[in-house]
Amino acid sequence: MDGNRRYAKKLNLMEGAGHRAGFSALMSMLQYCYELGVRYVTIYAFSIDNFKRDPEEVQSLMDLLQEKIEGLVKEESIVNRYGVRVYFIGNLKLLKEPVRLAAERAMLATAKNSKEVLSICIAYNSTNEIVHAVQDACEEKLDEVKALEASGAGYGLIRLGGNELDERDYPVKVTDIEKHMYMAVAPDPDIIIRTSGETRLSNFLLWQSAYCYLYSPSVLWPAIGFQHFLWAILNFQRNHFYLDKKRKRP
Repeated sequence: MDGNRRYAKKLNLMEGAGHRAGFSALMSMLQYCYELGVRYVTIYAFSIDNFKRDPEEVQSLMDLLQEKIEGLVKEESIVNRYGVRVYFIGNLKLLKEPVRLAAERAMLATAKNSKEVLSICIAYNSTNEIVHAVQDACEEKLDEVKALEASGAGYGLIRLGGNELDERDYPVKVTDIEKHMYMAVAPDPDIIIRTSGETRLSNFLLWQSAYCYLYSPSVLWPAIGFQHFLWAILNFQRNHFYLDKKRKRP
């Protein structure tokens, strides 16, 4: 959702107005998705790198996030109208307590919704996600090793005396890492939309986007509309065969 600040500056709007306009655009895009049967939607709301911005701006964004998160659980919200389960993805420990608690309440309140899934990446970047997943996978395998050693069963994948491991024998496999990813709650994306004409991913879903179609319209996020959404889908359909073939290749 790139371009909120530039949108506000372009239209000489008050500080924070661009992000509020961006939220309105998000609600419209979510409605398009759910009406057309897109079950999984992931949004990049706040990067870990955004904490480096001016403290006043960060606090303003946190206040807005808390306000909008609390609005998600209201009876008339889009989440409840479409039966959306909400996940907050990222290192939530980095958030201030009011925002973190609001996120936890929203996840609990929508836990029984099962029609659609909305993943909101907040205090997130892919570097942090991958490091977290690798650490958790290694700790899990180490616990398994300790349990086997304690039982006297040993652990067949451990080699002593400096023998090299065959790749197939590595204790930690890709599947072990993937199940510890923050984004394990959703399948890999088919389309990533990055507005403002930017073609870089900015540390977003790097692990999951290897065979994903990247659509980069020049429009700033608050001005995005149905025509951009439709064009993204049409272009994905044109490239689907190629992307699917690459994904299935061993």
